[in-house]
Amino acid sequence: MRRKIISQDKVVYFLNYLFLVCLFCIVLYPIVYIISCSFSSGDALMAGRVKLLPVGFTLDSYKAVFRYSSIWTGYKNSIIYTVLGTLISLVLTLFAAYPLSREDFQGRKIFMGIFLFTMMFSGGLIPSYLLIKNLGLLDTMWAIILPGSVSAYNIIVARTFFDQTISRELLEAAQMDGCADFPFFVKIVVPLSAPIIATLSLWVAVSLWNSYFNPMIYIDSSAKYPLQLVLRRILLMSQVSFDSSSVDPETIERNKYLSEMLKYGTIIISSLPLMIAYPFIQKYFVKGVMIGSVKG
Repeated sequence: MRRKIISQDKVVYFLNYLFLVCLFCIVLYPIVYIISCSFSSGDALMAGRVKLLPVGFTLDSYKAVFRYSSIWTGYKNSIIYTVLGTLISLVLTLFAAYPLSREDFQGRKIFMGIFLFTMMFSGGLIPSYLLIKNLGLLDTMWAIILPGSVSAYNIIVARTFFDQTISRELLEAAQMDGCADFPFFVKIVVPLSAPIIATLSLWVAVSLWNSYFNPMIYIDSSAKYPLQLVLRRILLMSQVSFDSSSVDPETIERNKYLSEMLKYGTIIISSLPLMIAYPFIQKYFVKGVMIGSVKG
């Protein structure tokens, strides 16, 4: 009987591994395909000859990225929006979540009800646009950063983490030593909250880095476009305008498929920061999600 159970377990494990390998290949192929396209020639891309490996290996797409000034302007704007927006979001989220995790905080159920209400109902696009306009935030970076700086879901996850990690005994011991609430939060709670801080940072940073809809609505000046909005214009319109002083006419004529090649090079360049940062955050990310999502 035991051998039969072991045999059944082996079959289950085999099927599980087979499913994971297939899923891995499905997820990996688009990444490999885009990388191969970024190193392929324009003729091969237009003819659809790129399937898995690069065809007509060339670095012209990446050379074009370095020459296209709007991409680097968008890169700079995206970094500013992401870094500043993540810091502001973390500060507001942690300062909102910690009091809600304290049992001695009066009215915490009322505030939690208000936060939950915002998860179910919102004003919509037009009221949001009118609000941003009346606040004088149109065509500013604050129109991108402030509207999404506080997420009810992030507050709930952080509150649950604090509730399960920061024990009441720890607070009482600190209070007996004369530690007030704010020093306790800064010196004890924040250092112990590295997993949830890393998790929230990743969520917010990814959202801000990949955002293009809000900038498209609120930003009018092309000099303030984030990278994703610049990439969207390239992908949808396939229009590349080079500075005549930086690119000679012979180069433009020789690379008549440069717009198609530039798409893939820009996708790789725009994905690199998050791909580089994720391995350093991953160990905190898993722990933060598991601890912060056990109970609501």
